[in-house]
Amino acid sequence: QVQLVESGGGVVQPGGSLRLSCVGSGFTFSAYFMSWYRQAPGKEREFVAIIGVGGDTNYRGSVKGRFTISRDNAKNQVYLQMNSLKIDDTAVYFCRAGHDYWGQGTQVTVSS
Repeated sequence: QVQLVESGGGVVQPGGSLRLSCVGSGFTFSAYFMSWYRQAPGKEREFVAIIGVGGDTNYRGSVKGRFTISRDNAKNQVYLQMNSLKIDDTAVYFCRAGHDYWGQGTQVTVSS
């Protein structure tokens, strides 16, 4: 069956960095655009970044220049490198494959 498993979340101070990973199985990973979303407490889930099949990328405005999405099709993985983290980046981060599949999420907490 299809699985998306995120990892790499944790607690970090403002200005710090984290790298999230998401490994997919049960589907043809290389054929799917992959994206990251996040959901903060009491807020709706929001788009963070996307990477196409060909490697083209796009980001929400508030993370441009700080976050980088990448993929390794040989490992069925997508990554989110997050630098210069802010308190407002605190959320559960979800990996998504196409329009179809979601991971269970990984918690990112930015706190001093």
